[in-house]
Amino acid sequence: MNEESRQALRDSLRQARQALTPKLQNQANQAVCDLLQQQDFFRAAEHIAFYQAFDGEIDPKPLLDLALSQGKHCYLPIIAAGNPDMLSFAPFDKNTILVKNNWGIPEPLQPTELVPPTHFDLVLVPLVGFDQNCFRLGMGKGFYDRTFSFKIFNRSSNPLLIGLAHANQLLDAFPTQSWDVRLDAVITAEKIFRPDAA
Repeated sequence: MNEESRQALRDSLRQARQALTPKLQNQANQAVCDLLQQQDFFRAAEHIAFYQAFDGEIDPKPLLDLALSQGKHCYLPIIAAGNPDMLSFAPFDKNTILVKNNWGIPEPLQPTELVPPTHFDLVLVPLVGFDQNCFRLGMGKGFYDRTFSFKIFNRSSNPLLIGLAHANQLLDAFPTQSWDVRLDAVITAEKIFRPDAA
């Protein structure tokens, strides 16, 4: 599959995701968050990276609110001027001011500190599509793959990378690249997919 075909696949998956009614979106968001908060790895995690939902993605905000109420340390990704090809992560709490980046995604404004990707117990990852083996099709910019490339060589290393998805984002299969980072699990409203169980 060439890049043009991958982009066409992304576009069709994004359209399907955006076509979900607000009611279906909300139901899926809540079901995914309910399933995730029951998992031992979420309960045990002290440092969790979230994301700001965009373009019809599963919204982890209920989990973010829960994590903050439980005293967990929460973070959001940013594109830092000094490191524009990778994701950086900034602490987030209810007083953090957010501003939209070049893609219209809110991120913390002028964080006083950035933390490395190895700092987390758990990272929640948005996606456009995924397969049974938990390979992820993203937006095509490569930020998550570059940032967590160390997981390719040591899958058991922290952090756990957990994708959040709508059921209609599951693909039979798609060609992967050598730089694609496999997720540790993908959670939909109905099921948890794990690569070792495929």
